[in-house]
Amino acid sequence: MVELPRLLLAQAGHCLRLGWPLYAELLERAASDAEEGGPVAQVLRGREGDPPDSMLVLRLMGAAHRRMLEGVLPDMGWPSFRQALVEDADAIRALLDRPVQTNEVGRCATLLPGFFAVAAATGLPLRLLEVGASAGLNLRWDRYRYETDGFAWGEPASPVRVGFRLEGGAPSAVPVEIADRRGCDPRPVDPASEEGRLTLLSFVWADQAERLRRLRAALAPAADLPVAVDRAGAAEWVAERLAAPADGVATVVFHSIVMQYLPEGERREFERRILAAGEGATKEAPLAWLRMEPAGERAEVRLTIWPGGEDRLLARVGYHGDPVQLLG
Repeated sequence: MVELPRLLLAQAGHCLRLGWPLYAELLERAASDAEEGGPVAQVLRGREGDPPDSMLVLRLMGAAHRRMLEGVLPDMGWPSFRQALVEDADAIRALLDRPVQTNEVGRCATLLPGFFAVAAATGLPLRLLEVGASAGLNLRWDRYRYETDGFAWGEPASPVRVGFRLEGGAPSAVPVEIADRRGCDPRPVDPASEEGRLTLLSFVWADQAERLRRLRAALAPAADLPVAVDRAGAAEWVAERLAAPADGVATVVFHSIVMQYLPEGERREFERRILAAGEGATKEAPLAWLRMEPAGERAEVRLTIWPGGEDRLLARVGYHGDPVQLLG
């Protein structure tokens, strides 16, 4: 069982290192409050044994932000935050049952070089399979506009504009055709519903205006391009989708900041299924595994393409997609 003050302080340190001052301060104060047996401890009582991959602290912050979005909290300052844990405790506790659900469109900028690389290496249309797809917004990555110094790509008229800092050379853009797109998630979010929109917005930090703006922009046109997101776990879904080679397309299994939320057993089985499918890949039915996952202060973007199976480190990137440091 994890001590709540230590858990809160650990997340506060993470927020501070990544330049998220509001939540760092809130969590430092929350840790002190929990140490003294205050409202934070009362609301989280009985949750100390929650699995680490359930991200209890992020669920707490998402619950509070959700209440602010609903107009119950006036802001996310400490006085309002603490008061809500007293006067709105039942609603906060109920919201803690929700898993963390993010659909960070900014991460598409980190995955873009990988999609280019697969298209260039195979010369085939892409069949996109996203694990942990949430509302499926990142499955629509080719409909967004990407802009940085010395590089721009995507539909100029797109309402979704993904700006980012680029370190190193620019991505090598190539024509990309999408043959199919599908995702899976244990609890898919409907981007066209008010509940879905509130869920996604609540898990974006309240003081990150650009992220909130970009997410709202991506939610608005989601209905124009319906994307199926199946309710399924990662390992079972990938096993089903990769059971037989798909000729004439390059199948791309991809995910971004997902593995930390999977139980260790499912994570191992998921990786085993991909590696097994890679062994059966052919030039006519290639398989690619593109992933952005934590690696310290920044995340790493890695790409493996079969046949061949060479694992390449493409980039080191910020956790929300900015900056992007291309390697090699």
